[in-house]
Amino acid sequence: MNYTSTRDKKVVVSASRAISRGISAEGGLFVPTSLPQLSPERLNRLAGLSYTGRAADILGDFLDGFSAKEIQNCVEAAYTAKKFGEESITQLAKLGESTYMLELWHGPTCAFKDMALQLLPHLMTESVRKEGEEETVVILVATSGDTGKAALEGFKDVPGTEIIVFYPEEGVSPMQKLQMATQEGENVNVAAIEGNFDDAQTGVKRIFTDPEMTRRLAKNRLAFSSANSINWGRLVPQIVYYVSAYCDLLSDGEIRPGEKVNVVVPTGNFGNILAAYYAKHMGVPIGRLICASNSNKVLTDFIATGTYDRNREFITTMSPSMDILISSNLERLLFHLMDGDDKALRALMESLAAEGRYTVPDAVREKLQAEFFGGYCSEEDTARTIREVFEQYCYLCDTHTAVAVNVCRQYAEQTGDTAKTIIASTANPYKFPHSVLASLGADAGGIDEFEAAEKLARLTGCEIPPQLLELKQKPVLFTRTCRKDTMDSFVLSALGIACR
Repeated sequence: MNYTSTRDKKVVVSASRAISRGISAEGGLFVPTSLPQLSPERLNRLAGLSYTGRAADILGDFLDGFSAKEIQNCVEAAYTAKKFGEESITQLAKLGESTYMLELWHGPTCAFKDMALQLLPHLMTESVRKEGEEETVVILVATSGDTGKAALEGFKDVPGTEIIVFYPEEGVSPMQKLQMATQEGENVNVAAIEGNFDDAQTGVKRIFTDPEMTRRLAKNRLAFSSANSINWGRLVPQIVYYVSAYCDLLSDGEIRPGEKVNVVVPTGNFGNILAAYYAKHMGVPIGRLICASNSNKVLTDFIATGTYDRNREFITTMSPSMDILISSNLERLLFHLMDGDDKALRALMESLAAEGRYTVPDAVREKLQAEFFGGYCSEEDTARTIREVFEQYCYLCDTHTAVAVNVCRQYAEQTGDTAKTIIASTANPYKFPHSVLASLGADAGGIDEFEAAEKLARLTGCEIPPQLLELKQKPVLFTRTCRKDTMDSFVLSALGIACR
């Protein structure tokens, strides 16, 4: 299987090249030239395997040039019971008769990003070796909260790599900020930026495609790559957990072979729900893809109208990982919906960069609406949903997962669809203790993150993850803040390259 660029189909690269470089030189994202298919017989066989067995099997279809042994080694190094608590790696919690919470947050940083970012460093180092590249790989990351810590944890002290993470100074939770600021590792650097996530993401993409930056890095035997979901090596592991969740439902007798399930994903950058779209088009019987947004509802509006417009107020919410107005992975979906018309897609992306908006043709909008439902959840409704889910099911969910639960209910009410539904639960609630505590009606004022977490634990009886508790004792190592227009200078300085 090869990969092409969304903005130039003449670009065709191997899996190892797509992963080692992260983004195409002209700014396009790499997509597979075809999708492997999962027959009912194969899904039934996968249902009998462990998570690592399923991952190795599925990834083998996407990683031409990797031997089965190489893939198995990468998977077994990434997904261990020590890192994820249990050999199952993910867990399904059943709420009511037909809803399943796909818990993706049992990894070392308590967020779904661990599912990909524990594997990506192994895929990256193997890809670099296969490409015969001798440069040190510089992983450049923009984060809205969870990706940053998961990438730092995954790449810390990995030979042949450096990692630099930018996060919005006021756009992450205190616990997320502390996770990044206390990160250990000889090859890590972290900086806050004065701006929001879109500013950080735009800055990172600008640095990636700046020929002068590329030249200066090459002169110092360095090369950029990405750990954001713009990197195919970050996105492909996410396909695995949707396939695996369906297999778990099969093996547990919760669904019949071939029975369709809906999937609900709280999303900002569109990568997590795009992985579900790929799983569906590989043959997993998925019905409706339900895209859940918070008050930054640019995706909800796009699905409803076919017009993507980021020219709106940026709202800071209690679900900060979704506080995004430029959804990078939507570009991949549009490439597929537009039947690979790279010129038309490039025009849309140029319009987004220049004017902040674009409108897709009616035929594309109709394809989009045939597969996706978009809904959003206000701050008040997010808090109410956290409280209602706990009161009804004694299940504590975080602020992002609550958005998905709320939109799932909206979808059922509007459509009458009673299909069984998988909800992607993307973070442990203790990453946002103040917001969750206040949502339950308790007073969260005047206390720090750890006091809020302890109060939440007493109130709910839910255990605080030890990997968050231990942050209390860790020293803060990174305090630097920079402007969005000086991110390139920070990168050069962090790499020891003289600025001029």
